[in-house]
This record gives sequence, structure tokens and C-alpha cells, in this order.
Amino acid sequence: MNIPENVAIAFSFTMLAGLTTAIGGCVAFFSKKDNLKVLSLGLGFSAGVMIFISLMDIIPESKLMLKANFPNSFEWLVFGGFIAGLILSVLIDYFLPDHVDTNELKHPEVPDENNHYKHYKLKRAGIMTAVAICVHNFPEGMATFLTTTQDVTLGLSVALAIAIHNIPEGIAVALPIYQATGKKRYAMLYAALSGVTEPIGALVGMFIFGLFLPQILVGILMAGVAGIMTYISFDTLLPLAKEYGNWHLSIVGIMSGILFIWFGLILLG
Repeated sequence: MNIPENVAIAFSFTMLAGLTTAIGGCVAFFSKKDNLKVLSLGLGFSAGVMIFISLMDIIPESKLMLKANFPNSFEWLVFGGFIAGLILSVLIDYFLPDHVDTNELKHPEVPDENNHYKHYKLKRAGIMTAVAICVHNFPEGMATFLTTTQDVTLGLSVALAIAIHNIPEGIAVALPIYQATGKKRYAMLYAALSGVTEPIGALVGMFIFGLFLPQILVGILMAGVAGIMTYISFDTLLPLAKEYGNWHLSIVGIMSGILFIWFGLILLG
């Protein structure tokens, strides 16, 4: 079995990134509408980091990994891998509902004539959100793990970006469940469990890597990771960043994320 290097570090990064949904669960108990503007900055920052890393680091590294073995077709292989990552993300979104209900986040106490029915709807929304996030987080876990096995510095950057955007996902799970049940522990449990599939994704990634994936094809998988991260940024993070604050606030977050990770990679490079 061809075990990749940096397995322990890669798995640790993935675990920490996934469990930040629990932090979102804590924040949910204290969040008010006005405070969500901070999340707008954070989501924009996360998107900036993920887009920059995908296009400026992961794609070039994917090309280098494939060029030696496929000198005449490596560009097409990288292009195809990127598209495969996009298609996977689109399919997940198609078969699952939007996993963040912005109305519940910003207006958790909308009055309802039927209190029991309202509580049922809130609880169901929280549980469905948790299930959807689990599915979305699975490829993110593979992305963090596989990126870290190739480059620890790059993997840390990916883990940081995913950790930041997992916080509002934890809020999206915990807030409706807490409003429906009044139990913080119950809401926290669901928020934490929604991030567990990221380390599971890491384990699956290691299994595929070790048993089935020839080293020369890792570059294609890395291109797919870049496609997944780019799609998540444009489809989920940027719309939510605008929803929580305003577009100018989102842009500040995006540019801050790009400059921060660029500066960091220069220092660490």
C-alpha cells in the first residue's frame, strides 16, 4: 500500500477544519443580525483564500506533477480534472437543497401562529441542514487531506479557508435546532457532527490514494480539488458573504484573503 507522506499532519488539519462547525454552534447562541456582518468579512476572506490557492498554487502544482509523464497532454488532463471537480460539486448541489437558510440565520424568531408547527419546521430545517453539510464537507475533507500530503504549507492554507467557512455552517445547523428545542447541547451536538464527514473524507482519500491511485495520476485529482474549491467559493461563500453584509464588505474580505495568503506563501516559500 502506497501511503502518502505527512499523513498525521494531513489528517490533523482535516479534523480541525471539520470541527470548526462546533465553533459556529457556539456563536449561534449569541449571534444577532448586526453581528453577522463579521461573518460577511470572514466568508469573503475564505473565498479569496480558496480561489487564490486553487488557481495560483494547486493548478500549477498539478501541471508539474503530470508534465513529466504526459508531456503532450498534461494541460488537457489538468483541464479535465478541474471540470470533473466542478461537475461533482454541481451534482451535490443538484441533489441536495441549499444547506444554509439565510432567513433563519438573520430572523430566527419570526412569529408563527402555530408554535408547535414552527418548532417542528425549525428542528427539521436544522437536521436537514446538518445532513446536507455532511455531504458537502466530504469532498472538502478529501481536498484538505490530499493537498496537505503534497504540500504542508498549501494544506494549512486550505484547512484555514475551510475552517473559516465552516463556522457559519455550524450556525446554520445550531440556530434552528436551538430555537426549536431550547437545548444548547442538542444544537451543539448536531453542529459538531455536521463536520465529522471531513475527516471521514480524509480517510477515504488516503484509502484511494494508497490502494488504487498511481502516483502519476495524483495531479488529476489535485486539479479536481481546485475545481471543487473554486465552485464552493463562487456558489456558496460569495453569495452568503453578500447576504450577511453588503457587496463592498464582501469585496474587502475577498481582497484581504487574497493578499493575506499571497503574503504568507511568499514568507513561507
